[in-house]
Amino acid sequence: MRMRLTSLTLAAMALISFLPISQPAHADEPTNEAQCRPSLSLVGKAKYGPDFKNFDWVNPDAPKGGALRQWADGTFDTLNPFSDKGVKAAGLSLMFDSLFASSPDEPETQYGLIAECASYPDDFSSVTFKLRPEAKFNDGTPITPEDVIFSFDELKKVNPFYAFYYKNVSKAEKTGDHEVKFTFDVKGNRELPLIVSQLSIVSKAYWEGKDANGKQRTLAETTVEPPLGNGVYKIKSVDTGRSISYERVKDYWAKDLPVMRGQYNFDTLEITYYRDRSPAFEDFKAGRLDFWLENRASAWATQYGFDALKKGLVKKEAIPIKRVAAMQAFAFNTRRPEFADPRVRHAFNLLFNFEETNKKLFYGSYVRLDSFFANSDLQSKGLPQGRELEILNEVRSEVPPEVFTTEWKNPVNAKEGDFRKHQKEALKLFEAAGWKISSEPVKDGSCGYFCKFMRMTGLSSASTANVLRNAKGEQMTAEFLISGDTFQQIILPYVQTLKSMGINASIRVVDDAQYKQREDNRDFDIIVDNFAQSNSPGNEQRDFWGSAAADKPASRNTIGIKNPAVDKLIDKIVFAKDRADLVAATHALDRVLLWNYYVVPQWYYPYERIAYWDIFGRPKTLPSQTAGLMQVWWIDPEKQKAVEAAKAK
Repeated sequence: MRMRLTSLTLAAMALISFLPISQPAHADEPTNEAQCRPSLSLVGKAKYGPDFKNFDWVNPDAPKGGALRQWADGTFDTLNPFSDKGVKAAGLSLMFDSLFASSPDEPETQYGLIAECASYPDDFSSVTFKLRPEAKFNDGTPITPEDVIFSFDELKKVNPFYAFYYKNVSKAEKTGDHEVKFTFDVKGNRELPLIVSQLSIVSKAYWEGKDANGKQRTLAETTVEPPLGNGVYKIKSVDTGRSISYERVKDYWAKDLPVMRGQYNFDTLEITYYRDRSPAFEDFKAGRLDFWLENRASAWATQYGFDALKKGLVKKEAIPIKRVAAMQAFAFNTRRPEFADPRVRHAFNLLFNFEETNKKLFYGSYVRLDSFFANSDLQSKGLPQGRELEILNEVRSEVPPEVFTTEWKNPVNAKEGDFRKHQKEALKLFEAAGWKISSEPVKDGSCGYFCKFMRMTGLSSASTANVLRNAKGEQMTAEFLISGDTFQQIILPYVQTLKSMGINASIRVVDDAQYKQREDNRDFDIIVDNFAQSNSPGNEQRDFWGSAAADKPASRNTIGIKNPAVDKLIDKIVFAKDRADLVAATHALDRVLLWNYYVVPQWYYPYERIAYWDIFGRPKTLPSQTAGLMQVWWIDPEKQKAVEAAKAK
């Protein structure tokens, strides 16, 4: 499922991202189209100049070699990372370079990779990339303007994400032997000149050719044929659905560029798939996996007393991470009639007892999310003022009135009686939305918690149970669709609470393939979704919340939001004239999304919890936004030898 973050995906998530992390350096200053910029930053001047030798969060002399053994959850059925079909194998993005590469230490900053620099006019109506003549695919063929144009055109065709992300990019054309120009159908969109720099480049000749069986290749479909890439790794072996391994490309074309020096040091990446966490963790403890990124607070608190850790062979640490906290949440399918009403969604939020969950399951370690842009200056706080208020006044008649009068807050169950109060509030909201209590005989002769609660409030006797029904006599139902076992223990108490309130709530666990199919086709009531954001929100907001994405299968608008006010606020973000305007517009969007109760927010943790066998070296200073395992760590042969000797005793 999309929200499940495995050891591999969390370690790599800051390396490969579809989020917009680009913008011209000094974005608020006039630019000269003739000036070709080797670095791009939305939030100010890039840290490193054109003559830098390497990043200071790498060891430029890091030894190459060794194998990194990791795990992934579930299964996979395709090696094509660009189609919206199938369950993709982990790590595929490491095979493909983009025009510019992101820096996991600098928010919203990129440096030239396939393209050595980019230029654009003052009105942000186009962007032109100068390609490096030495850039090549892993078969030795050069990367040409034709490959860049093909990549852009085809990715927009085959995947709704790219179609929305590059919606305002009208065409790509060759303007020189090593030059490509992208023209936009709007002016003044400060993000557009450079979100194109994130474009992954594929080989036109390869994808227009045929496979070994004579079948025409296509980016639109799944495939188990290892594709031709241009990145630092290529596929070494595949056991479809069970394992995949990558090998470092020894003659990788960009290995000596400053933007790549000292990085991607493992010769081999071995990824084994497991159906659930338990056997994977046992293999880690036994030394058959090298690294573990823990996403369970309870496990972090209770499951790290094994012998290898006590002996110092395994290290455990929490590394602070500075990035926008992703909105992880129970996401409603508002296409379902029962979840189309914000009062119902609000009631569900009142019925989620985060404090109890945090105490019993997470050892009090998590922080409740109260924004779609938490842990950043993009988060709305207090009441709207200044430019944000001006923006919101333009949609005043289309948003909840509380947007202007009340700061949005999650319900807090700090003391005894708080949750009972929230239950009573939820019942009132359900009734206002047309869902009323219906008393029915208790079949087993017992009352249960809900009957006792209803008796205490005077709404029922102990001899009856109660259900929520609409005017048609239909009981409210709520099925939580998940894959894997990570969230079952978290959702189960929530389900029991909903049942006690007369809702027919349940959990449905399916495999990865069925989960993706149901999510893409919007065949669910509630899922656990994860809406990751960057410090420079922009065009991708259309895919998250825009009306045009609501009916597109596989778009990221899983919720089905069709809200004219939200569409207008997204445009305010996309066409923000400077950083201050962008922040104000994002505050406004955040506030309106929250007051519509599209999700029940969950939690975040501002650290990466990692455990690893003590076989690694790493730079003294890690990048600020990730532990950077695959990007900046390396195998220390002496440490590895010592660990293997200790294991043999």
